[in-house]
Amino acid sequence: NMADSMEIDDSLYSRQRYVLGDSAMHQMAQSSVFLSGMGTLGVEIAKNIVLAGVKVVTLHDSRLCDVWDLGTNFFIREEDVQKQKKRVEAVHSRVAELNPYVQVNSSTVALDDITDLSFLLQYQCVVLTETSLNLQKRIDHFCHSQRPPIKLHHPKLYPLKIAAMFCDFGESFEVWDPTGEEPKELFIQNITQENPGVVMCLDNRMHGLQTGQSVCFREVNGMTELNGTTHQIKVLSPYSFAIGDTSSFQSYLHGGILRTVRVPRTFHFATMEQQLHDPKLLIPDFSKPEVPLQIHTTMMALDLFQEHHSRLPIAGCVQDSEDLLKLVEEVNETLKSKVSACMNAALVRCVSRCARGCLAPLAAAVGGIASQEVLKALTGKFMPLQQWVGCGAIGCEMLKNFALLGVGLICITDPDLIEKSNLNRQFLFRPQHIQKPKSITAAAATLDINPELRLEAHLNKVCPATEDAYNDTFYSQLSVVVTALDNVEARRYLDSRCVSNQKALLDSGTMGTKGHTEIIVPNLTESYNSHRDPPEEEIPFCTLKSFPAVIEHTIQWARDKFESAFSHKPSMYNTFWQSHLSTEDVLHVSVCAGESMDGAFQVIKLLSRRPARWEHCLALARLKFDKYFKRKALQLLHSFPLDTRLKDGTLFWQSPKRPPNPIEFDIKDPLHFGFLVSTARLFAGIYNVPLNGYSLNRIETDETVKKPDQMKLTVSSAEEREAISQLEEAITTGFVTQECLRMSPLVFEKDNDSNGHMDFVEAAATLRARMYAIAPADRLQAKRIAGKIIPAIATATAAVAGLVALELIKVAGAYGFESFKNCFFNLALPVVVLTETAQVKRTRIRDDISFSIWERWSIVGHEDFTLSDFLSAVREKYGIEPTMVVHGVKMLYVPVMPGHSKRLKLTMQKLVKPSANRKYVDLTVSFAPEADGDEDLPGPPIRYHFCNRA
Repeated sequence: NMADSMEIDDSLYSRQRYVLGDSAMHQMAQSSVFLSGMGTLGVEIAKNIVLAGVKVVTLHDSRLCDVWDLGTNFFIREEDVQKQKKRVEAVHSRVAELNPYVQVNSSTVALDDITDLSFLLQYQCVVLTETSLNLQKRIDHFCHSQRPPIKLHHPKLYPLKIAAMFCDFGESFEVWDPTGEEPKELFIQNITQENPGVVMCLDNRMHGLQTGQSVCFREVNGMTELNGTTHQIKVLSPYSFAIGDTSSFQSYLHGGILRTVRVPRTFHFATMEQQLHDPKLLIPDFSKPEVPLQIHTTMMALDLFQEHHSRLPIAGCVQDSEDLLKLVEEVNETLKSKVSACMNAALVRCVSRCARGCLAPLAAAVGGIASQEVLKALTGKFMPLQQWVGCGAIGCEMLKNFALLGVGLICITDPDLIEKSNLNRQFLFRPQHIQKPKSITAAAATLDINPELRLEAHLNKVCPATEDAYNDTFYSQLSVVVTALDNVEARRYLDSRCVSNQKALLDSGTMGTKGHTEIIVPNLTESYNSHRDPPEEEIPFCTLKSFPAVIEHTIQWARDKFESAFSHKPSMYNTFWQSHLSTEDVLHVSVCAGESMDGAFQVIKLLSRRPARWEHCLALARLKFDKYFKRKALQLLHSFPLDTRLKDGTLFWQSPKRPPNPIEFDIKDPLHFGFLVSTARLFAGIYNVPLNGYSLNRIETDETVKKPDQMKLTVSSAEEREAISQLEEAITTGFVTQECLRMSPLVFEKDNDSNGHMDFVEAAATLRARMYAIAPADRLQAKRIAGKIIPAIATATAAVAGLVALELIKVAGAYGFESFKNCFFNLALPVVVLTETAQVKRTRIRDDISFSIWERWSIVGHEDFTLSDFLSAVREKYGIEPTMVVHGVKMLYVPVMPGHSKRLKLTMQKLVKPSANRKYVDLTVSFAPEADGDEDLPGPPIRYHFCNRA
C-alpha cells in the first residue's frame, strides 16, 4: 500500500508527480475523504480523487438507480436500474478498480438533521454534492469547529449550464506552495548601488516576474552581500525590478543568478452561514461580473423552494417560476451586498423550467475543478477557492461525455499503445489494457457506457501521409472535429484541413493544472492558424556544446549524446550497408553516386570500435568518460585560460559562462561507476553483444587504455580512395561479416527503467553538471526534461473535456457567434476565464471584393485547360487580374521568372501533375494591385477542379 510504504509508483503517477510533487503525493496517500452523493457530479469527483491516489475514499448515497442516471452517470448500467440497486452499490466496484492503491468504501446510512456527525472525525475532507442547504450548514459548522478543522467542500450542479462551489478549510489554512510553478532562474546583467537597488536581467531578457514575488541571489561578484539573501521585488519594467536598499553594499562587478522563492501563504475561511449572506465570489467571465452574485442568489432561492415544497420546480409550471422569483427577491434582501441591477428574471425562469435537468459535460467541468479543491484541502498545495464560485458555463473524458450526450457517430483515431502512466488520468483504461491500442480500447469502454453509440476506432495519425484515408469524402461525413493533441504542428495541420472542408474544430489542451479550449466555427471565428503561438525557446548550440549554465543544459546535452551515439549513428551505419552490400557497390560509392564520403568515414569508425564481448563495451565506455568529462574540459581551458579577457577588458569566464573542471576517473565514485555501466550496456545493445552473465570485475581504469585488439582498422584522414580501400579490405578479408553489417539503433524510452536509457542520461548530465559546478537535478527532474514530459493530472483533463463538450452542444445547435466561449483556467490559483472567440476577419482586395479564411474560389477546367485558360477564367469570373500562381511550395507561374511565360500554353494537368485519384488542387493566387508599384494583393485559395474525374 502506497500510504504505508510511502513509496510512489512512478510508472503510474509519473505525470502527476510533476504537477503535485512528492510531498503532496505523500500527504494524499495518508488522507481520507468522505464523499456524499453519487449522482453525476459525485461520481466525477470520486473518479478524479481515486485516480489521484488518496488513502481512503468513502462513497455515500442512499438513493436507488434511476433511468435518468443512464444519461448522466457513466458508472451506472441498465442492469443496475433493472435490479433496483442503490447508486453507491452500482458505482462502488467500478470506482474501486480505478486505482489499486486506494481503499474505496461505501455507505448507505442516513445523513440528515439528527445524524450524529462524530463519524466524520476520521476524515480530513468532507465533500457534499446533493445535501440540503440546512444540512450543509450543520455539517460545515461541525467541521469548522474541529481542531484541526475538517475541510469541507460543497460543489453542486444546477439546471443546464449553472453550477456553484463552496470551500471552508478552517479559520487558518496554510498553503506552502501557492502557485505550483517551477522556480525560475535568471542571470543578472547589473545591480545598481542605490535605494532601492535595481536589478537588470542579462541580455535584456524579460524576467516574467510579478511585484510581491521573492527571489534569492547567489554567485554575485562584487555586491557579495546579496548572496544567500532573499528579497521581495517590485517590478519596474519587463527587464528590471527593485529589491530594496543596496546603497551601503559593495559595487556590483559581474555575474550572479537569482532564483524565485516559494513563500507560504495563510488563508482564512468563514463558515457557510456567514458566507451565504456575504459571499466572496470568483468571477470567471469578466464581461458579466454581475452574474456570479445573481447565480448565488438564485441557488439559495432554489434550495428554499425545495425545502418548502419537498421537490424541485416542475418544467413549464408558471406558478413554480413565480414562486421561485419571489424567493429570489427575498433572498436578495438578506444579502450584505445585494444584486445591484434588476434581478435577471429570465435566468430565474430558466432555472425553474430546467430545474430537474442535468448536463453531463457541465458535471465533468465542475467535477474537475471541485476535485482539485479536494486535493488542495488535503495537501496545502495551490491556492484554495475563496470561497464561492458560480458560473454559467480530453481523450477518454471526451468520449465519456459524448457517450452520455448520445452523439450519433464518433470516429476516433490514435496510433499509440496504452502505457501504465496513462491509467492515472485516462479512466477508461485498466491494467489489463496496457500495451493495447488506445483507440480500440477506449471505443470498447465507451460502448459499455452507452451501447447504442456508433463508433469507429482507427490506429492512424492524422497527417499528410494519411490523407488517402482522411480525405475530403471522410470530412464530408463529419459534423465537427474534436482534438486532444499534444503538439502545435499537428494542430496546425488539422486546422488547415477543417478550414478547407468547412468543419468546426474544438481544440483543447492541458499542462499540469492549466487548461485551455479554443472553439473554431466556420464563417464565424478565426482559425487556429490565424494566430501564432510563440516558438519554443531553443538552447543555443554553443551553450550545449561548451558553455552550459543551468542543469537543463546538461540534461539536454546528455539526451543529445544518447541520440547521436546510440540512435543516429547506428541508423546511418545500417543505411550505408543496405545501400552498398558488395565491394563493387563500395568502390562505386564515390563517383557514380556522387555522394560525400562522410558516411564511409563514419562506417570505418564504427567498424573499428565494434566490440565482441562485454569487456570491450566497458572499454568503449571508459574512453567516452575521458572524452566527455576530461579531454573536453582540458581543450576548452587550453583555448580559453581562466584569465582570458575580451576586447572590452571583461573576463571571458564570467556569468553565465562557467569554466569547466576536468574530472579524473575514479572507480570508487558511484557516479563514475554508474556512467560506465550504463554506457557499456547501451553499447552492448546497439552492437548486439549478449549481456547474460556479464561481469563488472574487469573495468579498465588506465587512462591510456586502447581499443580492443581485434579492431585493427583506423580512422583515416587521407583521401576518399583510402577510405574506400579500407572498406574493401575489411570486406574481402572477412572482417566485415553479415553480423557486422547490422546494428540495433535504440529509441529513447524514458518510462522503462530497466532499459538503462535514463541511467545513461542521468549519469552523463550529473557528471557534466559537476564538471561545470552546476547544481544537479534528481532523476525525476532529469526524466521530465530529457523526455519532454508534459505534466498532467486527471482534474484538469476532466475540466477541459467537459468545457469542450458544452461547446459541442452549441455547434450542434447552430448557435450564434456570441454564444461560443474560449476558456483558460489554472486550477492551482484558481482562475477560470471565459472569453469570446475571435471573430473572423475579412481581407479587402478591392472596394467590392473581400474574403475570409473560410472562403475559397473555384475554377472548373477540362483535359486541355491551359494555364492561360486558368488565368482568363479567374479574371472573367472574379473581375480581378491574377499575377502569380503557386501550388504548395511550387511556383507554377511567376511572370518575372525566366521561362515562365512559356508555361502559359501548358495544360494544368501537365503543370500540376496530379495523382490518379486527385479531383482538384488548391492553388494560391496573387492579384494585381490597384496602383502601380504597390505589392501584389493576396486572395483566397482557388480550387481548380480537373475534368472527367468521377
